[in-house]
Amino acid sequence: MSTSSPEAVKKLLENMQTDLRSLSMECKKKFPPVKEAAESGIVKIKTIAVRNTGILAALKENSLEVVQPFLMGCGTKEPKITQLCLAAIQRLMSHEVVSEAAAGNIINMLWQLMENGLEELKLLQTVLVLLTTNTVVHDEVLSKAIVLCFRLHFTKDNITNNTAAATVRQVVTVVFERMVAEDERFKGIVEQPPPVQGNTNRRSVSTLRPSAKDAYMLFQDLCQLVNADAPYWLVGMTEMTRTFGLELLESVLNDFPGVFLEHQEFSFLLKERVCPLVIKLFSPNIKFRQGSGTSPAPVEKPYFPICMRLLRVVSVLIKHFYSLLVTECEIFLSLLVKFLDGEKPQWLRAVAVESVHRLCVQPHLLRSFCQSYDMKPHSTKVFRDIVNALGSFIQSLFIVPNTGNSTAVGAPAGGSGSGSQGAALGGPGAGGVGGNLSTQAAFEYRGTWIPLMTVSVQGSAKATYLEMLDKVEPPSIPEGYAMSVAFSALLDLVRGITSMIERELAVEEEAAAEFRATHPDDEWQAQPGAHLVWEEMVSACWCGLLAALSLLLDASTDETATENILKAELTMASLCGRLGLVTPRDAFITAICKASLPPHYALTVLSSNAASLSGKAYSIQGQSVQIISPSSESHQQVVAVGQPLSSQPQGTVVLTAKNIQCMRTLLNLAHCHGAVLGTSWQLVLATLQHLVWILGLKPGMGGALKPGRAVEGPSTVLTTAVMTDLPVISNILSRLFESSQYLDDVSLHHLINALCSLSLEAMEMAYGNNKEPSLFAVAKLLETGLVNMDRIEILWRPLTGHLLEVCQHPNSRMREWGAEALTALIKASLAYKHDPPLAQNQRLQLLLLNPLKELSNVLHADIRQKQLESVLQILQSQGDGLGPGWPLVLGVIGAIRNDQGESLIRTAFQCLQLVVTDFLPTMPCGCLQVVVDVAGSFGLQNQELNISLTSIGLLWNISDYFFQRGEAIIQELEREEEVLEKQAQEKGETLNRPFHPAPPFDCLWLCLYAKLGELCVDPRPAVRKSAGQTLFSTIAAHGTLLQQPTWHIVVWKVLFQLLACVRTSSTTADKEKIESGGGNILIHHSRDTAEKQWAETWVLTLAGVARIFNTRRYLLQQLGDFFEAWEVLLNHIQSAALSKNNEVSLAALKSFQEILQIVTPVRDSGDAFAVIGVPPVLIDPLSASGPGRPLVRSDSLVERLTRYNGAELQAPPPGEESALEDSALWWSAWNTWYRTGTDSTRPPSGPGEKFSFIPSQPFLTALIQIFPALYQHIKANFSMEDLRKLGVILHGAVSVPISSDASPFILPSYTEAVLTSLQEAVLTALDVLQKAICVGPENLQVMYPAIFEQLLLFVEFSCKPPQYGRMETKHVANAKYNQIQLFAPAEWVALNYVPFAERSLEVVVDLYHKTACHKAVINEKVLQNVIKTLRMPLGLKYACPSESTWKLAVSSLLKVLSTGLPVARQHVSSGKFDTMWPELANAFQDFLFTKSTPPDNLSIQEFQKNEAVDVEVVQLISTEILPFANFIPKDFVGQIMAMLNRGSIHSQSPSFTEAEIDVRMREEFSKVCFETLLQFSFSNKVSTPQEGYISRMALSVLLKRSQDVLRRYVEDERLSGRCPLPRQQVTEIIFVLKAISTLMDSLKKTQPENVDGNTWAQVIALYPTLVECITCSSPEVSSALKEALGPFKDFMQPPVSRVQNGES
Repeated sequence: MSTSSPEAVKKLLENMQTDLRSLSMECKKKFPPVKEAAESGIVKIKTIAVRNTGILAALKENSLEVVQPFLMGCGTKEPKITQLCLAAIQRLMSHEVVSEAAAGNIINMLWQLMENGLEELKLLQTVLVLLTTNTVVHDEVLSKAIVLCFRLHFTKDNITNNTAAATVRQVVTVVFERMVAEDERFKGIVEQPPPVQGNTNRRSVSTLRPSAKDAYMLFQDLCQLVNADAPYWLVGMTEMTRTFGLELLESVLNDFPGVFLEHQEFSFLLKERVCPLVIKLFSPNIKFRQGSGTSPAPVEKPYFPICMRLLRVVSVLIKHFYSLLVTECEIFLSLLVKFLDGEKPQWLRAVAVESVHRLCVQPHLLRSFCQSYDMKPHSTKVFRDIVNALGSFIQSLFIVPNTGNSTAVGAPAGGSGSGSQGAALGGPGAGGVGGNLSTQAAFEYRGTWIPLMTVSVQGSAKATYLEMLDKVEPPSIPEGYAMSVAFSALLDLVRGITSMIERELAVEEEAAAEFRATHPDDEWQAQPGAHLVWEEMVSACWCGLLAALSLLLDASTDETATENILKAELTMASLCGRLGLVTPRDAFITAICKASLPPHYALTVLSSNAASLSGKAYSIQGQSVQIISPSSESHQQVVAVGQPLSSQPQGTVVLTAKNIQCMRTLLNLAHCHGAVLGTSWQLVLATLQHLVWILGLKPGMGGALKPGRAVEGPSTVLTTAVMTDLPVISNILSRLFESSQYLDDVSLHHLINALCSLSLEAMEMAYGNNKEPSLFAVAKLLETGLVNMDRIEILWRPLTGHLLEVCQHPNSRMREWGAEALTALIKASLAYKHDPPLAQNQRLQLLLLNPLKELSNVLHADIRQKQLESVLQILQSQGDGLGPGWPLVLGVIGAIRNDQGESLIRTAFQCLQLVVTDFLPTMPCGCLQVVVDVAGSFGLQNQELNISLTSIGLLWNISDYFFQRGEAIIQELEREEEVLEKQAQEKGETLNRPFHPAPPFDCLWLCLYAKLGELCVDPRPAVRKSAGQTLFSTIAAHGTLLQQPTWHIVVWKVLFQLLACVRTSSTTADKEKIESGGGNILIHHSRDTAEKQWAETWVLTLAGVARIFNTRRYLLQQLGDFFEAWEVLLNHIQSAALSKNNEVSLAALKSFQEILQIVTPVRDSGDAFAVIGVPPVLIDPLSASGPGRPLVRSDSLVERLTRYNGAELQAPPPGEESALEDSALWWSAWNTWYRTGTDSTRPPSGPGEKFSFIPSQPFLTALIQIFPALYQHIKANFSMEDLRKLGVILHGAVSVPISSDASPFILPSYTEAVLTSLQEAVLTALDVLQKAICVGPENLQVMYPAIFEQLLLFVEFSCKPPQYGRMETKHVANAKYNQIQLFAPAEWVALNYVPFAERSLEVVVDLYHKTACHKAVINEKVLQNVIKTLRMPLGLKYACPSESTWKLAVSSLLKVLSTGLPVARQHVSSGKFDTMWPELANAFQDFLFTKSTPPDNLSIQEFQKNEAVDVEVVQLISTEILPFANFIPKDFVGQIMAMLNRGSIHSQSPSFTEAEIDVRMREEFSKVCFETLLQFSFSNKVSTPQEGYISRMALSVLLKRSQDVLRRYVEDERLSGRCPLPRQQVTEIIFVLKAISTLMDSLKKTQPENVDGNTWAQVIALYPTLVECITCSSPEVSSALKEALGPFKDFMQPPVSRVQNGES
C-alpha cells in the first residue's frame, strides 16, 4: 500500500494522534512542557486534517510544528520517551511529510543524543530513514548526519560499530544515488556550464547541482580522510581508519562509475586526489624486499589490510576509469607486475595474482591496454608485461630456492597445516611414487611438486585473499594456491582473448559475405584498425603464454590440466592462423608437436623452429623469461615403446599417455583448423609421421595406415591401452586426410606442400641405406589425392610432381610406393566421372596423363616397368577414349633409352606394335606423326638389333597405311589444321609445327622421311643400310603423293640434312680395326673399321640422293631454289670426293658424273609424251636412253662427247631463262669440279705429314674425265682464268704419285712406254679444249698460249719429274738402275712420266704446226717458250732419264723451227721474237756441245746415228738461218758463227783426263760445221760490213787456232820420240789439216775482193808450220798434210808491185 493512499493517510493521522497521546501520557508528571506541546500537536493535526484536502502536503508545510513535540520528547533523554519519539519521527519521515527545516531540527536533536551516547542503534536507524525516504536533507545538515554515523562507528560497542559501518556505507551510497537521480531528472535539459576557473577553493563547486555538490564534498573528504588530512565538509569528525576509508572509496568507485565519467569535477577528483593517494599508499610495498632486513634506512613493512584494499581500489579504477586514467593505470599495472616479483612476500604475490586474474577475465579491458600502451610508440608494453609476468611468476614457483624449508612454496616459517600436509604429499623426496599414487592434480618439474586447486569457476575471478577484509595479519597461503590462480588466469586470458577476437572475426566475415553478395564486383575492405589491435594483442602475449604453457604442459601430471593447456595452445594456434601470424602460430604448434613426441626426440623441423624461438628471452624488470625446454624426467605412464624414425638406428624411444593425449590434440588441430595451418602443416605432419612410425603403423591399400610390425630391429611394444587406441588413431588420421576435401584451395595446397616436404625428408633419410623408409607422407599424398578427385586439377601438379621425385629414389621400397601412388592416382583420375567428362575436357585429360609421361625420365627399371604396365592397362581399358591423350601415351611408349635393358624395351615395343596394329585408325590423325617418331625411336635404340630392324619394318607399314588411307587422313588433318591456325591467330602467334608450311599430310610424310633419315645415321651398319634402302624406296614409291612445294622440304630438310649427318659421321668415324664379333661373325676386310662401314653408308646415301635428283629433275627444277639445292648437292659431292676414303671419293665422282649426264630435264616417265599428245607408237624406242638418261659408257671419251653434242641438238631448245639457269648450274658444277680438283691434287705442305692422304689414280682419272663433258656446257664463257685453273688441276693430278703396292696394277711394266689412263685423260682434256678453240670464235684463240704453256710444263716432266709437295718418291724411270722391291712397305712411287711428256711434246709440235701464225701465239712468245722447254732435254742429252726423250726433242725442235722461223723472220721488225734468238742459240749450244758423256755401252752404229742428228741440226742452221742473216739479229748470227767455229775444230780441253782420251771424234760433224762456217764467211750476200766482219773474225780465230794445233803437234811429235801420239791428238791434227784444205778450196771459189787482206796474211803464215809437219810419222797425218799443201800452188805467183827480199 502506498504511503499516499487515502487509507494510508488516515492510518498516519491516527497513528500520529496515538503517538502524541502516548507522549502526553508519559510526560504528564515529569515534563509538563512536553505534555502541552503534545496536546497542542493533536489539535494541530486534527485541524489540518479537517481543513486541507492535500493532507500530506499540509502536514509537510506544518512539519516544524508537528515534529516539535517529538523533538522535545527526545530532549528529555528518557529512554522510553526517546524511543517513542524516534519511532514517531521515523513514521513521519517514511511518509515524506518532513520539511527541510524540520529535518535540520531532527538532525540537531539526533546529534545531541549521539553526544550523550543514547539510543545509538535507533539513531542510526533514524538517520537512515531520514536520508533514504526523501531528499530534504542537504549540505551542512547532510554532512552533520554523515559525521554522526562516522562518530558512532568509532564507539566502544562492537554492535554499534558494525551497524554504524553498515549505515555509513548505505548513507554514502544514498548520497550518490540522489545525485544519479538528479542527473536523470535534468537529463533532457542541456545546461551551459560556466567556465571552470582554477579550482583554488575546494568547496566552491559552483557548477554542480545540489545533490551533486553533496556527493562531491563527501567524496573529496573521504580522500582527505584516507590521506590523514582534515576534512573540508564533514566537520566534527574525531577519528577515522584508512582501511574503512579505502573500502568506502572502493564501493563508491565501483557502484557509481557514471558519476565520475560524466562530471568533469569528479573526474578531476579522481585524477588529482584518488590516484596520487593510491600511489602514495603503495610505496611501502614497492620498496620492500623479502630478506632485506638489514637495510640502511628502516623501511615500512607492507601492511596486508591496506595493501589488499589498495589493490581492490586499483582493480576498480582500472575496470571503470581506465579511459580517464590512462597514464595512472599504466603505473598501477606496472606496480601489479612488480608485486608478482619473487622477492615480495608470499601474501602480496598471492593478492597480486588475484588482481591480475581479475584483469585476465576482462578481454575488452586487455584490448584497451594493448591499444593504449603496447601499440603506442615509446610506451611501456603493459599488456605484454602482464602476460610475461604471469609466465615468469609461474616459472619462479618452480625454480624457487629452498630456504631450508622443503614445505609449501614460501609459506611462513610456522606454516599452517595445509602447508605441511602439502609437504608430506609432494616434497621432493616423495615425487616419484607419491606423484603417481595421489589422485590430486598437480604440476611437477625438476623435483618441484605443486598441487593444483580449484580456485574459481572458469571465466570468473573469484578471489580469496582480496575478500579477507576482516583480516589484519597477512594470512598463510596454502601451497599451490598461487600456481592455481596463475594457471586459471592464463587459461582465462587465452579463452577471453581468443573468444573475443573470434567473435569479432565472425562478425566481420558475415559482413564481408553480405558485402560480397550485394556488391559482387567490389573488393571488401576490412577495418584495418581492428586487425592491427588483434595482431598486436597476439604478438604481445604469445611469447609469455607459450613459455608458461609449455612449462605447465611439461610439468602437468593431471589429464584435465593437460587437456586445458593443450586446448589453450590449440586455440592460440588457430587464432594466430586466422590472423595470419605465422611465427606465433608455428611456435604454438611446435609446442604441441614437441609434447607429442618423446623427450629430447631429434626432429629437425621442430628443433630449428624452437631454436629461433628460444633465442628470444623476455626481460621483465631485469628478470628474464626463458622458453623452458621440456624436462626429461617424466612421471607419466609409459604406454608404447618403438623405434625413432632417423637415419641411424638409435635404440628405442617411449611414448607416454601424455604424448598420446598431445597427439590427439594435434590430430584435432589438423582436423578442425586445417584451413589456418598454412605452412605449419609441415610441423604437424612431421610430428604425426614420427608418431605413426614409433607406433609402427604402415600404409596399406589406398594409403590408409594400419598397425603393422616393424620390419627390423626391436619390435614396437604397445600396451593394451594403446592397442585399443591405435585403430582409433589410424581412423582419425584417415579422417583427417579425408576432411581435406573441405579445405579451401589454398589450405589444401599448404597441406600438399607439407606432405611433400615431409616426404622429401623421408627420402633424405632413406638415401644410402636400404632400411624400411617412412612412407607416411607418400601414403597420405595418395589418400589426399583420392578424396579430392573432384578438384584434382588444382593439386595435381604439386602432388604428382613430388611423387615423380619419389619414384626416382634409390631406396627400392620408397620408389615402389611412389610409383604405386602415382599410377593409382592416374588410373583413378582417368576412371573418375569428371564433370564435364574427360572426353570434353581435353586439358584435364592431358594434365592427368602428363605424370605418366614424366615417369619416363626415371632411370629405375622397376618404375618404368610399372609405368609401362599401367600404360598397357590404360590402353586396354581406355584405349578407344584416349583421344587427345594419345601423344602422351605414345610419348611414354617412346621414352625408351638404351640404358634400360632389353626387357623394358621389349615391353614398350609390344605396346607400340599393339598401337600400330589396332589403334592407328582410332587415334586422331595428328598423332600419326607421334607414332612415326616413336617407331623411329625404337629403331634408334641399341639394345636389341632385331627390334631396331623390326621397327624400320613398322615404319614401312605405317607408310603403307598413310598411302591407303590418304584421302581420309588428308581431310582430318586439314580440319585439325584449320582449328590450330585459328587458335594461333587468336594468340597472335605463328603456327608452330615441324615442316610448316607444308600441307599437314605432306608433313606426315616428311616426319616419316626425317625419322628414316635419322636411322640412316645410326651407329649400326645394318640399321643404316636397312633404313637407307627403306627411305629411298618410300620416296620413290610414294613421292608422287607429295605436293610440289613439299619437295623443297624433302630436298632441304631430309636429303641434305641426311647427307650432312652422314658426312660428319663418316669424317669423324673411328679408324680402329673392329675385331670380328665374338669370333662367329667374320668381317670382310673392306668393312673392318667403323670408317669403312660409314663409307659404305655415305656411298649409298650420296648415290640415293643423286638418283633422286636425276629422276625427279623435272619436278625439282620448278622449285624456286633449285639452283641452291644444286649447289648444296655439288658441295656434298665435293666433300665426298675429297674424303680420305677411296671408295667414297670415287663413288662421289660417279654421282657427279650421274648428275652431269642429265642434259635437259625430261619428266619421270614416258607420260611426258602422252601429255604432249604424241601417240605412243611414234615414240622412238631409243628415247628411253635419250636426253636425261645416263648414257651407256663407250670406250673413248671423245666418242662420248660427240654423243653429248648430238644429244644437245636433239633436245628442244630451252627458253632464254632456262638456258641462263642451265648455264648457272653448269658453272656451279664447274666450280665444284675446280674446288675438288684443287683440293685433291694439292700436295701436302710439311715434310712431317707422312700419313697425309694421296688420292688414287682411278679417282683422279674419273675426276679429269668429268671435265670434257662439263666443258661442253661452259665453253661459251670459259675464260683464260678458268683455263689457268684447269691447268693447275691437270698439273696437280699428273704429279700425284702412286703407292708402290698399286703401281704394278696401274703401270703395265716398267719398261713399256705406255700412258696411264689418268695421263690420257689429261691430254684428252687439253685436246677437247684446243679443238673447241679451233672451231670457236676469234676471242677464244688467246687461249692457245696457255695451252702451250700447260703442255710444255708436261714436257718438262721428261727430265724433271714433278715433286708432290716434299714427298720423297722413287722414280719408276730409275728402275733400270735400281729395281724397286715390290713387296717393301708401301711407299709412294712417282710414275714414269717420260711417255707422257713425249706424248705432250708431240701434241705441242702438232698444235704449233697449226697455230704458228696466230696473233696470240706470236704475241705470247710461244716459240721462245717451246725452245726454252726443249733446251732442258737437249742440254741433258745422254743424261735424260730416257734416251728417246732427247731424240724426240731434237726432231720436235727441228719441226717447230721449220714452221716457226719463217714466222719469226716475218715479224722480226715488231721485236716480238727478239728474246727468242738468244734462247735458240743457247739451245743449239747446249745440244751440240753437251756436257753429258755418252754411255759406255754405246755402239759405233748408235754413235754414228747420234752424230747424224747433230749434223741435221747444223744443216738446219745452214739452210734456215744463215741465208737469212740479214733478217736476224747480229748477236745471234755472231753466236751461231762462234758455235760453228767451235764445232769445226775439235779442241781438246787442256785438262783432259785419261778417261776422256777415248772420246770419239765427231768428224763428220766438224766437217759440216766448218763448211757451213766457210760458206757463210765468204758468201757474197753480205749485206752490211758488220756481217762480213763477223765472218772474218770467225775465220781469223779459226786460222789462229789451226796455227796453234799444228805447232803443238810438231813439238809433241819431236818430244815423243818413238811413241805414237795419243789417238785423240792425231785425230785433231788430221781434222785441222782437213779444215785447212777445205779453206783453201773455199778461197779459190770466192771472189778475191770478198776476202780480207788480213786473212790472206794468216793463210800464208800457215805454210811454214805445215812444212814443219812433214817429218811426222803417222801415215794418216801425212796423207792429210799432202792434201793441205796441194792448194797452196794457186797462191804462188809473182808479186804485182814491189818484191820484198826473198819472201813470197
